Amino acid sequence: MRKIKYLVIFILVAFLLPAAAFAGWWVLQERPGSWRTANWSATGLLPPAAESPQAAIYVMAARTGGLKGALSVHTWIVLKPKDGAYERYDKVGWGRPVRRNAYPPDGRWYSNQPYIVRSMHGMQAERLIPAVRVAIDGYPFADNGDYTIWPGPNSNSFVAHVVNEVPDLGVLMPPNAIGRDFRPDWLRFEHDADWSDIRLFLGGYAGIALGRETGVELNFLGLVAGIDILRPALKLPGFGRIELWNTASAQSTRGRPAIEKPPSTTRVWPLTEPASGESR
Repeated sequence: MRKIKYLVIFILVAFLLPAAAFAGWWVLQERPGSWRTANWSATGLLPPAAESPQAAIYVMAARTGGLKGALSVHTWIVLKPKDGAYERYDKVGWGRPVRRNAYPPDGRWYSNQPYIVRSMHGMQAERLIPAVRVAIDGYPFADNGDYTIWPGPNSNSFVAHVVNEVPDLGVLMPPNAIGRDFRPDWLRFEHDADWSDIRLFLGGYAGIALGRETGVELNFLGLVAGIDILRPALKLPGFGRIELWNTASAQSTRGRPAIEKPPSTTRVWPLTEPASGESR
C-alpha cells in the first residue's frame, strides 16, 4: 500500500499539479471564441523569402486552441529551397489531414504567437530538404480519418515522425507537444546508434526516455515531466521546457554533420528484428 501511496503522490506532484497550475492561468487569458474569430495571420518571425535566398528548414510551434492550449502546442515544418518560396506542412484534424501551405509559414495558430523550435540554413538545409520531403510523403497516417487528438496520431505525431526519420535535423520536440510520443505499437523500445539515448513507449499513453540528448523524461497519459542535464532545464506538463539559465540551449547536438549511421529502432513487442532506417 505504501508504494502505491508514494506513486500516487509522485503522479500528483510531477504531472497533475503543474498541469492544473498552468491550466488555471490559461483559462484567465483572453482567447478567440472560435476557429473563425481566431487570428491566423503572418507574424514576420521569418524573413521574406526574396530577402533570404539560402535554403532553410524550420520546425515551429505555437500553443493550440481552446483549453487544449493549456497542455499542448501545435507544431509544423517549414521548408525553403535555395532561391525558392516557403512551404509549410501541418497535420490537422479534418479532411485530408496533411496540408501544404494552408497557413502562412510563420502564421499565428489560434491567435497564439509561434516560436522556432529548430532552424537550419545554407548547405546543410539544402542537403536535408529532399530527405524531409521523403519523410513527409511517407507519413503513414495521411488519409481521411487518420487523426486522433489523443494520444495520436495528431499534428505533433506527424512532425515527430519527420524529425525521427531525418535525425540529422537535430530536433528535440517540445515536451508539451502532446502526441509526439505516439507509436502505433503498444510497446516499443528505441535507441540511438551509439546507445546514448534510450526510449520506451507504451503507445503514447506512458513511457520513459533517458540519455545525453533527452536527459530524463517520464510520460504519463501524454504529459511529460523531466529534466535536461546537458542543457539544464526542467520539463513540466503545461509549462513545457523551463530553462534554468539563459545560456542553456534546447538544440540537439545531432544537428552537426555526422558520418555515423542514423539512430535505429528496435521493437520489442511484437518481437522483430531492428528496423533499419527508423529513428527517434
